[in-house]
Amino acid sequence: MENSNMKKIFNIENLEQTAALARQIADLSKGKVLTITLDGDLGAGKTTWTKSFGKALGVKNTINSPTFTIMKSYKQADGNPLWHLDAYRLEGLSQDLGFDECFDDGIAVVEWSDYISDQLPADHLSISIENGNDEERVFTIESNGPLSSSILEELK
Repeated sequence: MENSNMKKIFNIENLEQTAALARQIADLSKGKVLTITLDGDLGAGKTTWTKSFGKALGVKNTINSPTFTIMKSYKQADGNPLWHLDAYRLEGLSQDLGFDECFDDGIAVVEWSDYISDQLPADHLSISIENGNDEERVFTIESNGPLSSSILEELK
């Protein structure tokens, strides 16, 4: 069986390019049950990316960081949920918090995914964001299975 894991690196120069990358991934994700992890330093642009991603999926509500609520749910244009989780405050917690529902229905975006890595579905799209100068960022996107690989394959 061939390895279904891939990696692509995108050098982003500004917020417009960040939004364009988010829109492209959203277009490839519509109608799918998918988990996307977003990791990077504080201020790297995880929530900024998620706002553009949600808007491209037709989310009407304002998307903001769920740092204190841990999880927020939004409705995509097709009626499916967009789950936005921030696992930052879950560091060191070992109990299962019941995120399975999020990963089995609609699209889940998980910030600080390392803190709940044992609860993530095996097939997910991993996005790591590294800070550069000003609005410059390096997005490293990796697939971890057949669905995420099919999305990453189409990403230009």
